[in-house]
Amino acid sequence: MDTTTDAGPKFHKPELRSLPTGTATMPDYRPDITLSAPSHDGLFFWQYMIAGSIAGCVEHMAMFPIDTLKTRMQALGSCPIKSAGVRSAFRSIIHTEGAAGFYRGIAAMALGAGPAHALYFTVYEFSKKAFSDRDLNPHLTHAAAGVCATVMSDGVFTPMDMVKQRLQLNGGGVATGAYRGVLDCVTRVAKEEGFRAFYASYRTTVIMNAPFTAVHFSTYEAAKKALLGISAQCDSGEGSIAHAAAGAAAGASAAFVTTPLDVVKTQLQCQGICGCDRYTSGSIRDVLQTIVNKDGYRGLMRGWIPRMLFHAPAAAISWATYEAGKSFFQKHIHIREESPR
Repeated sequence: MDTTTDAGPKFHKPELRSLPTGTATMPDYRPDITLSAPSHDGLFFWQYMIAGSIAGCVEHMAMFPIDTLKTRMQALGSCPIKSAGVRSAFRSIIHTEGAAGFYRGIAAMALGAGPAHALYFTVYEFSKKAFSDRDLNPHLTHAAAGVCATVMSDGVFTPMDMVKQRLQLNGGGVATGAYRGVLDCVTRVAKEEGFRAFYASYRTTVIMNAPFTAVHFSTYEAAKKALLGISAQCDSGEGSIAHAAAGAAAGASAAFVTTPLDVVKTQLQCQGICGCDRYTSGSIRDVLQTIVNKDGYRGLMRGWIPRMLFHAPAAAISWATYEAGKSFFQKHIHIREESPR
């Protein structure tokens, strides 16, 4: 029986016809759709920004009381009527302002930390990839990427950091002429001291944070690699612990090394507040000489204990949060790619 069937014209659909023989490649039937390739680590620019912004806010909000204590210790050394020890600084805040005094200026920190850390981590990731493509030493790559990140982010963070430190010192209604809040501080500083006051410590901040981030990132990457290498198949919990431990080691070591420059930065940002000296030149050398003349070389290490107590857990929180954010986005992309169309 002949089973051959001659299909009618209505079944001859051009889009279902077979490809001509000898065709080398499949034609692109969806030329209107283009996909931009993810960047380093399979993530996009905006994903780094979100992960970094969340990490920065969580870090600084969690550790803000310790930061207030450090600022008081470093600045109050210029006030002859007050001591700048850890215990005395703590008691001074409790007795004059109560527990709320530890959170003076937290709004300024919130406004500055998010954008600054979004830029910080994004620049770091892109710089790390750029330097890695040049086959440089891994430690040098991480250090150089960290320096690039801090130079960019400090331009965003320095003005709000200055406002934050002035509010931390300016006793919230207790002191005469105290700032009433972030807006009042910004307005009065701009009117009385000019725009340059917001960036009075920028040079010092960059000079301080360049070695800080170089030590921080190189230590973090080395410690993370070592800790993750202990367990080749670590789960998410173990991975988070490794990121936190590596971040704590990096933060503590970098904080100790750069404490003298942090003292200089605080003096420049808090000029005229609570008896702090005013510096006409803004020279790092002049500030260092003033501190040494008043308090000896030990004055350069004022606040190193709370500074390390701040940066060790702060870096642990920041890196753990940032890596968790990256993992979330990576898993989301992976699940979306595997989901049926």
